[in-house]
Amino acid sequence: MAFGFFKKSEKKEEAPVHSGPHYFDLKVKNIIQETKDAISIVFEQPEKKISYKAGQFLTLITTVGGKEVRRAYSLSSSPFTDADLTVTVKRVDKGLMSNWLPDNLKVGTTVKVMAPTGHFTTEYKKENKRHLIMFAGGSGITPMMSLIKSTLTQEPESICSLIYCNRDIDSIIFKDEFEKLQITHAGRLHVIHVLDNAPMNWQGYSGLLNHDMLVKLFERIPNWGIDNTTYLMCGPEGMMKNVEMLLDEQKIPKEKIFKESFVQGTINKEEKKEVATTAAEKKAREVTIRYDGQEYKFVVEPNRTILETALDKGIDLPYSCQSGLCTACRGKALSGQVKLDEEEGLSKSEREEGYVLTCVGHPMTDDVVIEIG
Repeated sequence: MAFGFFKKSEKKEEAPVHSGPHYFDLKVKNIIQETKDAISIVFEQPEKKISYKAGQFLTLITTVGGKEVRRAYSLSSSPFTDADLTVTVKRVDKGLMSNWLPDNLKVGTTVKVMAPTGHFTTEYKKENKRHLIMFAGGSGITPMMSLIKSTLTQEPESICSLIYCNRDIDSIIFKDEFEKLQITHAGRLHVIHVLDNAPMNWQGYSGLLNHDMLVKLFERIPNWGIDNTTYLMCGPEGMMKNVEMLLDEQKIPKEKIFKESFVQGTINKEEKKEVATTAAEKKAREVTIRYDGQEYKFVVEPNRTILETALDKGIDLPYSCQSGLCTACRGKALSGQVKLDEEEGLSKSEREEGYVLTCVGHPMTDDVVIEIG
């Protein structure tokens, strides 16, 4: 997952129910079969409720094939409209946990999760009057659902336009719920479906979301002007690149465009290691990590990341995607220099303030001190 939405702010964490301040043991209250390939997992809120922001994600931690696996899933529930926490999971080809969960998870099971995090979120104000134009593909709808429900209930003057792409009509996640929301919030939510394979009687758009289709779609979307419009996207990289190209052609300022990228598995370590070994600095460096009231010192080899080294030494640092996108491993470098293989997960301002990602971070000096949490 890649993040960076309207406004970044520190998440508020409630007291834990799991050992350590960043973990929870959550009981599965319900499992909803959304489509043939997608389920929503409803978790009971613990006695001391977990606070979160619309658009954030949970990292689920479980054992698959004898090994601990962590995967991040966006919350499709809204903190304003839903009593429980819900993540929606879609099967993917060779997806280790995404296929394990629908096959094995049962109601009543307890799942270990990391505290909610992620910056694909916003602050809601009753007086706001804005237009959110959203582009989603497949399971990329999950954070959008959270944001849409929150916007419609918290900002009476704001509207949402959603362009949602799917393979076919049976693969549309939340299809019935969107129809109900459009009726309940008439005139404030406009959903346009685009199908790769449309049925014979389909009256909507079909085919891939290409440039020509995007131009036509924009003609149907209300124009509230640049100052009052924000563009959001979450889905396959190809789809998002097409959307970005069109927005660029229409001279939409980049600060008005935000995206969430879902990534499978972990970083391509061979590719990243090749980059690391070509760096001018090839020395092993000592790193100091401050986390959860403890201080850890260890040496990081040139071809290893800070997170990899810490985990090898049994230091339980927070992480999720291991690709430099989700920011679950984010920390602030109080001193020293850290080289990142991937910077997309951090905003320009965060990088300027010294924030780094340990999962793709390599120490370049001997005085690196990173504070996490």
